[in-house]
Amino acid sequence: MNHDNPNRQAKYAWRQARRLTPPPEPPRLEFYMPAMPPLTLIHKLEMRWWRYRRRQLFRRHVVPLLAYDDHVLQDIGHCREDIHWANQLPLSIDAVQALEERANIGDKT
Repeated sequence: MNHDNPNRQAKYAWRQARRLTPPPEPPRLEFYMPAMPPLTLIHKLEMRWWRYRRRQLFRRHVVPLLAYDDHVLQDIGHCREDIHWANQLPLSIDAVQALEERANIGDKT
């Protein structure tokens, strides 16, 4: 981690954690070939893999931000408790999205 400019490093880490986009929905086909696997099953497997990769990106880029002080975390719009909370969420919930929603709720109050 580059400790020269912690604000820039924190913003870079947040962009890296958000860069993975979910897989597209499976197409609706009018007919299925006999040997064709169920597309919904494939999509569910892709989504599970996406959630796993997204959580790995979160742990690789956002969790190390806890080493910085609270002012740096406030500059990117999060607090230490929220990052700990998001890290403890189950894998079925996207930690990056939940953390963004929690930050948006905190901004409105």
